[in-house]
Amino acid sequence: MKLTRIAILLLTLSLGISGFAHPAVRDSLKFLQWAPTPPMGWNSWDCYGPTVTEKEVKANASYMAHNLKKFGWKYIVVDIRWYVSNPKTHGYNETNPEYCLDQYGRFVPSPVRFPSAANNKGFKPLADYVHHLGLKFGIHIMRGIPKIAVKENTPILNSPYHADDIYNTNELCQWLHDMYTVDATKAGAQAYYNSLFDLYASWGVDFVKVDDLSRPYHKDEIDMIRKAIDQCGRPIVLSTSPGATPITEADHIETHANMWRIMDDFWDNWPEEKAHFALFEQWIRYSGYGHWPDGDMLPLGRIGIRSERGNNRLTHFTPDEQYTLMSLFAICKSPLIFGGDLPSNDAFTLSLITNPDVLYIDQHSIHNRLLKNDNGIVIWTADSPKGDKYLAVFNATDDQNPQHVSVNRQLAGVASSCMVTNIWTHKTEGHFGETFTCVVPRHGVKLYKLQKRQ
Repeated sequence: MKLTRIAILLLTLSLGISGFAHPAVRDSLKFLQWAPTPPMGWNSWDCYGPTVTEKEVKANASYMAHNLKKFGWKYIVVDIRWYVSNPKTHGYNETNPEYCLDQYGRFVPSPVRFPSAANNKGFKPLADYVHHLGLKFGIHIMRGIPKIAVKENTPILNSPYHADDIYNTNELCQWLHDMYTVDATKAGAQAYYNSLFDLYASWGVDFVKVDDLSRPYHKDEIDMIRKAIDQCGRPIVLSTSPGATPITEADHIETHANMWRIMDDFWDNWPEEKAHFALFEQWIRYSGYGHWPDGDMLPLGRIGIRSERGNNRLTHFTPDEQYTLMSLFAICKSPLIFGGDLPSNDAFTLSLITNPDVLYIDQHSIHNRLLKNDNGIVIWTADSPKGDKYLAVFNATDDQNPQHVSVNRQLAGVASSCMVTNIWTHKTEGHFGETFTCVVPRHGVKLYKLQKRQ
């Protein structure tokens, strides 16, 4: 029912039908067109934490342009605290942070770390560089207004109000203390958020991840952010963070954000990966055109260079766990935001994120559904618009022995005998009769394309 309602509203937009839905509703859903498929990109957090530099961003963008763009990867996202000139690794410098703030109480990038931002240029030169490569540029922000802006009582652009007029101290972020809450009941609050996204639009920002929005769920600020993006004149994909977003707010978030986190920060350990099975099962019915439940970044490749958790390392996931991660995210149509340092990729990591069939499942499959979740044996299926079917058989048990799993033809929705091709090995593994049996390693997956026999 939820997806049907959104589909009807999208049809209203595409056909230009007036009177079918309230104009405000139609306008508020135009943003869905900015992420028609799950966004695919890179984020600096897993490898650089709050310390990434312009040089490192450019290196990752260059790698993406030369190796990944042709597969659909396009977003380059600078994560948290790009406005601090003296950050620290493995945490945050909250002792003596050197903030970079403009005269209207808005954080701007540190020219120490982003030299092209000097002379009030902001992120525009870096965004221009990314755009020149044929990619899109994104940033991370914290919800609210900087405490330093309130202390200095900076004016709010295009309004008679000041920072002191719009803040409150309710439900402040508990793990980073840069911001006060923007109080939606106060005059000037919307003007402040408008000024933020007008600035980001002038820089050429295409994607904004807004943190500390979802736990607890800050509906009033999400509403203001949605309005601010819609009025700024530039398509900006909105990602909310962290998780878990309350399932009770599903109706609201799917009509206000392009992607939203369904769990807390995800790192390279099996218990956190395993938790995704239940979460995607819960959220899949809210997944659709322009609005995607987000399993968080992919902690693959080389991570931990200067990150919050762990040291410089290759992901701790085993190869089977990495196949499982990519297969699960794909068949559940999660956004794919790579967390590792792209220039450090080895051949195996590159193969994980450039498998055309896996990416096609993530971007274009339909009718994605859970068939079975029984004591760690999990089976998902999906359809291709081209007529094929996809089958993912997961062994999420901790049994050291591989599991023999049989899938019934009727349960899988296979109309007749079909050819079974392993998507990861590209090998034909037989035909699907009344049942199909496969052997799945511990923490592993068998991901198949099911094609009708000619």
